[in-house]
Amino acid sequence: MSPRITVERFRARVLRLLLLGLAGCSIPAQVLAALPLPADDTPVLRIHGSNTVGAKLAPMLIAGLFEAQGLQEVRTQPTEVENEQRISARTPEGRPVYATVAAHGTGTGFAGLKDGYGDLAAASRPIKAAERAELVALGDMRSAQAEQVIAIDGLAIVVHPDNPVQSLTTGQLAELFAGEIRNWRELGGPDLAVQLHARDNRSGTWDTFNELVLARQGKTLSDSARRYESNDALSRAVTLNRGAIGFTGLASLGKAKALAIADGKSQPMLPLNALVATEDYPLSRRLFLYARPSGQTPWTQAYIEFIHSSTGQQIVEQSGYVAQHVDVVRQAPQADMPAFYQRLASEAQRLTVNFRFEEGTAQLDNKAQRDLDRVADYLRAHGKLVGSAALIGFGDTKSDPTRAALLSKLRAMTVRRELSKRGAFFREINGMGSELPVASNDQGSGRVKNRRVEIWVY
Repeated sequence: MSPRITVERFRARVLRLLLLGLAGCSIPAQVLAALPLPADDTPVLRIHGSNTVGAKLAPMLIAGLFEAQGLQEVRTQPTEVENEQRISARTPEGRPVYATVAAHGTGTGFAGLKDGYGDLAAASRPIKAAERAELVALGDMRSAQAEQVIAIDGLAIVVHPDNPVQSLTTGQLAELFAGEIRNWRELGGPDLAVQLHARDNRSGTWDTFNELVLARQGKTLSDSARRYESNDALSRAVTLNRGAIGFTGLASLGKAKALAIADGKSQPMLPLNALVATEDYPLSRRLFLYARPSGQTPWTQAYIEFIHSSTGQQIVEQSGYVAQHVDVVRQAPQADMPAFYQRLASEAQRLTVNFRFEEGTAQLDNKAQRDLDRVADYLRAHGKLVGSAALIGFGDTKSDPTRAALLSKLRAMTVRRELSKRGAFFREINGMGSELPVASNDQGSGRVKNRRVEIWVY
């Protein structure tokens, strides 16, 4: 077979995939269009950073992009360096193509962008102010072009499967990991010494736990804690000791037991998909990729768009994380709910999306900007664009409850304005002030989480 015929068949396959993608709207056209290959033996993508993202999710998404490109013999293999992988493939004419993922912790990803040896930084927490300042020469790393929310994860608090304890508060967690609670009997459990397991200091998983649990209570991690670079290694270690407790991403639960967690006045919540998707679960978090705001390579751009496609989000789901699909969930009315909310819960279903805002502003955050299109597509597909949905705004505690209710309704009206541009018209708009908090209002991060807009459909 001549090389010319092989190339033509490759182009025909790409065109066929392109037409299918346009028809099904599952993969953007720029993903399916044939991407340029480097002239030398260099990777088409280099991802550095979070082990949570890089251990499994990022390689699976690269493999998915390679397949969407019509590449063959797609393989993911570990390199000689621990926590590093190479994803390889071939074009139909036999030319090798590969990408690399180095998963040594969130902080290493931003170093890769700064020093030029990474195309994308994988992060299991938002970029810090100091990191943003160090990368200012690249542009605004919090812009919609740079910051990409690729999945939602819950920080699972894990114990040995035989541990009878079912739930903890964030305050109890802080005391445990600070070494102040040393025996499980202090929490109604067995007479067993507590053994602490934590991610290492380079990990975004550690940063998230420290921010949401320890630092909020003014505590520091006990020196007795065993530290790990990998979520999987930590989870395995917890299953080997009946007194163990640790924290990990959802995809690394393994055989460990997850506990329900309460924060402030919220009810204890397990890291269930619906609660993580709406980010109501107290230890839910976003998983990110950060790209240079400008000058991105075609492969970087295609990878980002592939991740946001329905096909990419299916891979997110397959990897064990929570995809950003829009779905409905039935929320049972509870006696402690306000009367209006009880009526809403009995008559309507809630979508698995909460709209949230940039801290200190009325501007929707980067995830919410993408969610506007996802929600509009869902309403359109289910015939609920006009008069079949409700927006319910919430806020943090204010000295004046009337002001809190007004601000929460203004948030809902902000979402209504944006969705009306996409053809959606709502049955009702309501603001519930500081009712039904999902996090403690004692800290800034909790207040930001409580400032949200829910969407319900009838």
